[in-house]
Amino acid sequence: MFTGIVEEVGTVAVCGEYGLTMSASGVMEDLKLGDSIAVNGTCLTVVELKGGQFRVDLAPETLRRTSLGELSVGSVANLERPLAAGDRLGGHIVQGHVDATGRLMSIRPEGDCYIFRVRVPKRLMPYVVEKGFIAVDGISLTVVKRGAASFTISVIPYTFSHTNLKDKAVGSRVNLEVDILAKYVESLMLTQAGTI
Repeated sequence: MFTGIVEEVGTVAVCGEYGLTMSASGVMEDLKLGDSIAVNGTCLTVVELKGGQFRVDLAPETLRRTSLGELSVGSVANLERPLAAGDRLGGHIVQGHVDATGRLMSIRPEGDCYIFRVRVPKRLMPYVVEKGFIAVDGISLTVVKRGAASFTISVIPYTFSHTNLKDKAVGSRVNLEVDILAKYVESLMLTQAGTI
């Protein structure tokens, strides 16, 4: 489990068809083989460690469901180690199980912040609520406004400068994970109604 509080922005050192090698520093401190790590909000398993780099494998399902297949050597990615028992839950409960990708429709300044509008697959819109949580490329963010097929987020200067959002442009794809609690509530309601 993760919290959506990005620890570091790493850089892709090697990019293969079914794997990535990331260069990083802070997350490497206690990283071990077999550990989970979130790369742009995608929970992956560390399969190799060498110097200041770690390698993860990418399953075909991961490539279908996320934007990780678009990364290339030199690309940057948000990194987060899993939550340790007893740690503060600074963001929200993030599993690292990406639901789908969205696309950035616009980025505009507002005061010292930036407003990002993200287009979302319609099937995810029931889980998007104003002032609710959403993970965008693994970043725990609050929905400012919900549209018919999009939402906006307000990104403060610290988050903008300490994540990959500063490198995004209109049209970029981002990984989305909606709130797991909403999905469980829906499943329980549908089960009680006898529809699943």
